[in-house]
Parts: sequence; structure tokens; C-alpha cells
Amino acid sequence: MAHLASVSQVSLAVSVGSDSTTVRRSLFKTTNIRFGDKSWGPVAALDSKSRYTQLKNQYTVCMSVKQASRSKAAVSPLELENGKEPPLNTYKPKEPYTATIVSVESIVGPNAPGETCHIVIDHGGNVPYWEGQSYGVIPPGENPKKPGTPHNVRLYSIASSRYGDTFDGKTASLCVRRAVYYDPVTGKEDPLKNGICSNFLCNSNPGDQVKITGPSGKIMLLPEDEPNATHIMIATGTGVAPYRGYLRRMFMEDVRTFKFGGLAWLFLGVANTDSLLYDDEFTEYLQDHPDNFRYDKALSREQKNKRGGKMYVQDKIEEYSDEIFKLLDNGAHIYFCGLKGMMPGIQDTLKRVAEQRGEKWDEKLAQLKKNKQWHVEVY
Repeated sequence: MAHLASVSQVSLAVSVGSDSTTVRRSLFKTTNIRFGDKSWGPVAALDSKSRYTQLKNQYTVCMSVKQASRSKAAVSPLELENGKEPPLNTYKPKEPYTATIVSVESIVGPNAPGETCHIVIDHGGNVPYWEGQSYGVIPPGENPKKPGTPHNVRLYSIASSRYGDTFDGKTASLCVRRAVYYDPVTGKEDPLKNGICSNFLCNSNPGDQVKITGPSGKIMLLPEDEPNATHIMIATGTGVAPYRGYLRRMFMEDVRTFKFGGLAWLFLGVANTDSLLYDDEFTEYLQDHPDNFRYDKALSREQKNKRGGKMYVQDKIEEYSDEIFKLLDNGAHIYFCGLKGMMPGIQDTLKRVAEQRGEKWDEKLAQLKKNKQWHVEVY
């Protein structure tokens, strides 16, 4: 089996798998891909609309018609591994960095309640970040509450590893839910009340400029000095963004200084199957790394919990509560990312489980925070 040695603005050399999503707008060039010491030319030139879709499967290489296997993608520049501390606030709201939109892709199906987009931004390597950090975005126009001044910064968790979706350290990806307001009386959309920044990003085209700040945040950083640690990742909707970055680093990229040998366990709560985000990537990790990755989905409109109600992410946590508590007792890290409304139900569930185990949840939570095992980023 050949190993993926380098990827630089790659084109399709060997096609494996399929992709169910539809690329709306993308801006990429095509060139060659290398396997070991061989250079493979493109089988067919990819137009700008299909380029990004194929890139998502580019680290997939089929060397046998009987069995497909995936080699890890080479990444660069390796200098991104040298920092002892994460970059913080390289660009501030008063002096943001002007980046460029590379692609905008709708990544949910027709039956999802609302649109979510995967947006790739070219920062030219000038705004480096670590997995788990956020970018700020300043949408164009004036702040209606403060005429003559820019809009306030909106924070978005970065949904890619530090090397970006193109593995070259020059892009960052955001996972953005389009915020749409419907009048409760007429039931019709009111564009004047729609989310300003989310709609700006989801409506963007390749080549458009976007002002970004950051990176910011340290609470969701991976503890990379513990390569064999257990990471329990809990998300609702676009809260899955930082975990996509973690998992690409753990399972997709060939990072010589970071070899993951622990367990990554993802709990993702969404409305239905069409609302699942990055499901194709996560399913591939599950197939390729069954000893190191677990993936549980809570589909509130399709599944029932043990009490016959809707299945929310806290119900999945309760389902595996004994195992989760044992992992936490052994030093596992637990992460929460998503809407603020997710936390009360999760906290109630954890408290109930703790009491059933004869433990005091307040004391246990204090200990988890003291041990830096408890990571929360909600909005």
C-alpha cells in the first residue's frame, strides 16, 4: 500500500467513496498528488464546484479493488507544531485581518430544519490557530445601534485543524448555522431580523473578503501532552466544530509530533439524519479506528429515549453514564460545545447519575474543574 506523502492543492488521482452533499460555491486550483516517491497526475480536471467535495476524500486512496484503505495526509508547515503556547488575539477588532472566502458549502439535507454551511477561509498563513480556538468575524456594514461604527464581532469555533482543509496551514473552516427569523403571526421570513453575520457568511462567494479577529480561547484546547488520553466530546448542532478539528488531527493528518493513542468519543445531538454534520468523516474514522473512536448520535425527531420521549444528547449520556463516570474517574477529559440551552439538561442528568452512584455531583464537578478535565464553550 502506498502512503500519502504530500498533498498540495491536490486533484483527484484515485476516487474512493462518494459524497452526498452539494457544493454551492468553491474556489480552488488543481495540481498533482504524490504517493510515496511517485507523482500521479490528475485523472480529470476538477471544476471549481466539485474541487472541494473531492478534497474531503482526497486522503482516501484505493490500491485494491477488493478493499479500500486510507493513508494519513501529509501536512505543512511543520513549524505550526513549534509553539509552546497557542496564538492569542493576533488580530483585534480595531485592526482585523482581511481574509478571503474560498468556498461555501451547504452540508445538511433537504429535511434539516434550517441550513448549515461549511465555509473555508484563506488567511494566507497569517492568522494561525490551534484546534479548539475561535475566530471572530466582523460582517460588513454599520452597527445599527451605533451608527458610524462597525458591527460587533461574532465568534465562531474553528472547524478545522491548524493545517486547514487543504493541509497547508493557510485556511480555516467555520461551521455556520444560518439564522433566519420567521414572523410568529404570518409564519413568513422577515429578512430584516435575520442573523447579520451568519447570513453574510452563508451568502458569500469565492473571492469575497471577510474581516476576522483572533484566534481566541484556551478552554477547549487539546491537552497534547497526553497523547493516550480519553476525550469525551459532547455537541449539539454546530457545536461539533472544534471536535472536527480534533478528529482530523487525531485520525486524518500525519503529524509526526502528535500520535494519538487514546480514545475519542463523540456524542452529537441534532434534529434528524439530514441535520448530521460531517457524518461521512466521522463514520470513516469509526471504520478505520474502531479502538480509538466512538460515535453516538442523538436524533431528537427520529429517536426515542428510554422514557418514550425525544432523544436528546443528555439521554445518550445517561445511556452510557456508568462508562462515562468510570472514564472520568480515570482522568478522561469531557468537552461541551453548542447552545447554552444544552447545559441545564446535561447537568441535571449528570447530577442524577452521580446521586444514583452515591456521589455528590457538586463535589465531583469541582474536582473535574480542578483537574482541568472539564471544558465548556457554549453560546
